[in-house]
Amino acid sequence: MGRSPVYVATLVVFVFFQFGVIYAKNFGMLLAFRFITGFMGSPVLATGGASMGDMWSPRIRDYMIAVWASFAVAAPVLGPLVGGFASSAKGWTWTIWELLWISGFAVVLLVFFLPETFAPNILSRRARRIRRITGDRRYASEAEIEIARVASRDVLFEALVGPFALCFLEPIVLLMNLYIALIYGILYIWFEAFPIVFEEKHGFNPGETGLAFLGIMTGAVFIALPIYSYWKYRWQSKHINPDGHLSPEEHLPPACFGAVCLPISLFWFGWTGNFASVHWIMPIIASTLFSFGGYLIFNGIFCYEAQGYSKYAASVLAGNDFLRSSFGGAFPLFATQMFHNLGVGWACTLLGCLTVLFAPYPFLLYIYGERIRMRSKYAQHGK
Repeated sequence: MGRSPVYVATLVVFVFFQFGVIYAKNFGMLLAFRFITGFMGSPVLATGGASMGDMWSPRIRDYMIAVWASFAVAAPVLGPLVGGFASSAKGWTWTIWELLWISGFAVVLLVFFLPETFAPNILSRRARRIRRITGDRRYASEAEIEIARVASRDVLFEALVGPFALCFLEPIVLLMNLYIALIYGILYIWFEAFPIVFEEKHGFNPGETGLAFLGIMTGAVFIALPIYSYWKYRWQSKHINPDGHLSPEEHLPPACFGAVCLPISLFWFGWTGNFASVHWIMPIIASTLFSFGGYLIFNGIFCYEAQGYSKYAASVLAGNDFLRSSFGGAFPLFATQMFHNLGVGWACTLLGCLTVLFAPYPFLLYIYGERIRMRSKYAQHGK
């Protein structure tokens, strides 16, 4: 089927079901339509990294994944910024109208400007076209030959179960995805923490609280992305083989640095945001450090998964998206109670301690990753 039709079809459904969210008559309808739109909006996050791998050579691919990941961080942050002023002026439904307009424009761009990128699908289309023109049934792509050898139920099983099997049965993937999911969950917890810190303690209105989220966007997009790109160009390029490839572990040094930044930022945010006497800029700076470290971890792990499991990149990244989205959806459910009951300081201390537990993982994977991959039937072996 390819990637492009999935992107277009799901985004069209995503756009039209926003009307259901806007005109929902009760809370149950609202939840149902939000679930459907969330489900339909997931493919671009699940396989976007794989699409980057389709379109770019290994030397350029990681830069493109870095840019793609920066949008994945910036989008949730821009939501409170834009939505805060809109909801204050016109009510919460205006935030959904804005989402509908933006996603509708994205549909137009995808329909007219996004070609198919998945190489096996492109070759299958060419083979079908040649068969139609020549009438010779011998022409077939490698993917068609392989699919013909496998039962349809096995193909369906691999498509539906494969991402979960890789996510939960492959130790490297499971720990990487849990780490990413924890960071994503904390990011969404802050959507509940910021109103407590900036509105309850510093007297901000919802629009001004949305502006406070610019610290997160600044750390990821305007600080981490340029530094990460410079590091790749200046240092990582020295480890690229003549054929344009490098060891998956060479993607992890930025993640190691980011793993140190995360607990520092959480302790900083918690104990400066806990007191109204501390200037409001301090927790914003802490959130900048958090997004800086989180972005470095995101990119290191995304690139590692895309290269270390190149044959199964779409399934691995889909499993990553499943865990990440699950944590992002579940964490805000208890965030407000946690921050009110424990206080901002101790709540962030608890979260910081969780990131401390995961902090050694990028270092261990950098040292022992190749040895572990050699024992896996899914991972790429060797450099």
